Amino acid sequence: MKQVAERVKLVKVEDIAKDFGKTVRIGELEIALFRLKNGEFYAIENRCPHRGGVLVEGLISGQHVFCPMHDWKIDITTGKVQEPDHGCVKTFEVEVDGDDVYLLLP
Repeated sequence: MKQVAERVKLVKVEDIAKDFGKTVRIGELEIALFRLKNGEFYAIENRCPHRGGVLVEGLISGQHVFCPMHDWKIDITTGKVQEPDHGCVKTFEVEVDGDDVYLLLP
């Protein structure tokens, strides 16, 4: 049986400019919601696996965000840290419906 996700409205599409991010809190969960240059939205855990840097404050380049503390490069679409560093952050499914952006929580 397929598990139904909880759909949580986060923001309006126009609330986040392209190549920018926004911190979103859902209970104890802190998420970095990014809108890439191509207009697509992605959501990842808002802490770098290295030293806990706040990723939404990092520089976005393509589909990567650079941790503002130590410049670790993290793929926003997969959560994977680029080598030679290692680690990953949790990713979350995002859905755009009309003008609204939703997070799908399992």
